[in-house]
Amino acid sequence: MIMRKQLLAFGVGLLSAATLSVSAQDLSAIRLNSPSADRGKTIMATLHERHSDRVFDTKELSLQDLSDLLWAANGVNRPGEKKRTAPSAMNRQEIDLYVFNKDGVYKYDAFSNTLQPVASGDHRQLIAGAQDFVLSAPVSLLMVADLSKLGGDDERSKLMGAADAGIVSQNINLFCAGVGLSTVPRASMDQQGLRALLKLSESQVPMLNNPVGYPK
Repeated sequence: MIMRKQLLAFGVGLLSAATLSVSAQDLSAIRLNSPSADRGKTIMATLHERHSDRVFDTKELSLQDLSDLLWAANGVNRPGEKKRTAPSAMNRQEIDLYVFNKDGVYKYDAFSNTLQPVASGDHRQLIAGAQDFVLSAPVSLLMVADLSKLGGDDERSKLMGAADAGIVSQNINLFCAGVGLSTVPRASMDQQGLRALLKLSESQVPMLNNPVGYPK
């Protein structure tokens, strides 16, 4: 009887592992829309409207809103020169942008204008940490700085990486203010949990995050 239970438990374990493996393969790359260049308020009106929100409607972002949001954050605005909407120290482009939603985690590939799957499942709690209001936002954007592109993990590299992440976050804040979305810049998050989930190297540092949604 004991042996039978052990075999049954082993079989359930294998089935669970197989299910998780299949589940991880369920996510597909998402082709984003081209950015809409003629939307939003003037820059002065946007600055006037800029504020932080901690209350979100749970409605999913449309593909166009998500596409424009990511392009505004750190998209490619000069394809011939491979340069971005957000400046970076020495043009090292060390900020990677991850998108968390209820289905999984994706990495934004600005040059192919796609979201590449990283992990299936809802991992927004790692972004939220102890602040559950984040969970009501349909999308959270995580900025990760790869300090190896800046020369290492010395204080100067950390400072430049933090500054560049702040610029990307400000792009997110301004876009949201300009088109009527809600967001708030945050530094709180489960750093170790995110490192494990995203398989980050020692030089890759989660810097900031912005939950984003429609106003409630």
